[in-house]
Amino acid sequence: MADPAKDELTALERELLDFEAAAFPGAGAKEQAIRVVFGWSANGYYQRLNALLQRQAALEYAPSLVYRVRRRRTAAQRARSARSGGVAEPR
Repeated sequence: MADPAKDELTALERELLDFEAAAFPGAGAKEQAIRVVFGWSANGYYQRLNALLQRQAALEYAPSLVYRVRRRRTAAQRARSARSGGVAEPR
């Protein structure tokens, strides 16, 4: 069993989840904000976010956000698979 203390979110991880929950007006606004706030590329941001979404601590901190982003990610994966002619595997 995992040590619950080791799965606590860092301040940066909480900031990342709070940032993801924010609304951004206009095309490219979020990507620009990612560079300004975190100093990361959009790809780097989404890699960190996706890893964070797998953690129980993230689910406990922001359950509705985690479920929403997971659903959006799954829908995007299925759409990509359908466009490429592949069959999406159920999860």
